[in-house]
Amino acid sequence: MKRKNMIKVMTFLSITTGALMTGCSPTVKIEAPDKPIVINMNIKIDHEIRIKVDRELDSLLDNKKGLF
Repeated sequence: MKRKNMIKVMTFLSITTGALMTGCSPTVKIEAPDKPIVINMNIKIDHEIRIKVDRELDSLLDNKKGLF
């Protein structure tokens, strides 16, 4: 008798556990947004290169060609 009762209890517990596990499963939904995604990029790039050479230094470099 004890064995039959134990089988009934185990069956009941397994059915109950199975029902509870299916009720707790998480749900993930992926939906597209209603409005489009807008990326506003206001970028201003200023690039300026300045090279200044004194006339004396320029003439010195022209006269001594073996420096570099």
